[in-house]
Formats: sequence, structure tokens, C-alpha cells
Amino acid sequence: MAVLVFLFWVVLNGRMTAEIAVFGLAISAALYLFACRCLGWRPRYDWLALKSLPLAARYAGLLVKEIALSSLTMARYIFDHRDIPEPVLVTFRPPLRTHLAQAVLASSITLTPGTITVDMHDGQFQVHCYDRTMADGLDDGGFVQLLRRWEAAL
Repeated sequence: MAVLVFLFWVVLNGRMTAEIAVFGLAISAALYLFACRCLGWRPRYDWLALKSLPLAARYAGLLVKEIALSSLTMARYIFDHRDIPEPVLVTFRPPLRTHLAQAVLASSITLTPGTITVDMHDGQFQVHCYDRTMADGLDDGGFVQLLRRWEAAL
């Protein structure tokens, strides 16, 4: 985390001098110590974050792919008036343990055009889909499978 804070510091400054580097290192170390003492951050979280990067990259790729495919589907509904959508409200409970994974899933569903997470309570999701076909795979699709693998890695 301290390395990322330092890199962010360098990017914000836009140039690199000895003074900027020394001051940035001092600020980064102070923020890291603050996070460890006051916010409950542990050095092992840095390792878990690094270990999760390949899975996070796959998840981001899947999200971009689903957004693109869903955008094309929504464009088809907009431009082809013969295809009438059947809106549906779907309730399901994905097999995710952590609140973080559930929040990431809810956000991913909402980011995908044509679907929106209406409610999420006690691990149960309620999602509005513009068409019934968009509800396929919400409860056990690629998002859920990658999030389960991420939870298992933690």
C-alpha cells in the first residue's frame, strides 16, 4: 500500500526531484503507519491484494465483456421495434459469504446495461432486468464464480 501511495504522490506532482521523493516517502510511510494503527490494516493485506491481482484482472475483463454484450442487446431493443422486451424482477441468493463480494456483485449487475440491483439484504438480491433473457446466469454466472474463487483465495 505504501508503494501505491508513493506512486500516486509522484503522479500528482508530475515531476521527480530529490525533495519530492524524500517528502513522498515520508508521507507514504506515515500514511501506512496510520492505516496499520488506526484503521486495522495489516501487512498481510498487501500480500492478499497482490495475490488477487490476476483474478481481479479476469473479473474486470469479464465485466467489460458483459457490459459490451449487454449494450449491444439494449441497442437491439432500441432500434428493432419488433422485439418486445419482457421486464422481470428476479430474486436470488448467490453463494457468496462476504459482504464485499456481495457488494461487488451488486455493483457489477448495476453497471451492466439492462439490469439494476434493486435490493440486497442478508445475501438475497432483487434485480430488475429489462428483458427475461437478461436474468439468465445472474445467480450462478461468471461474476459469481469468479467472486467465489476470490473468496476462497482469501
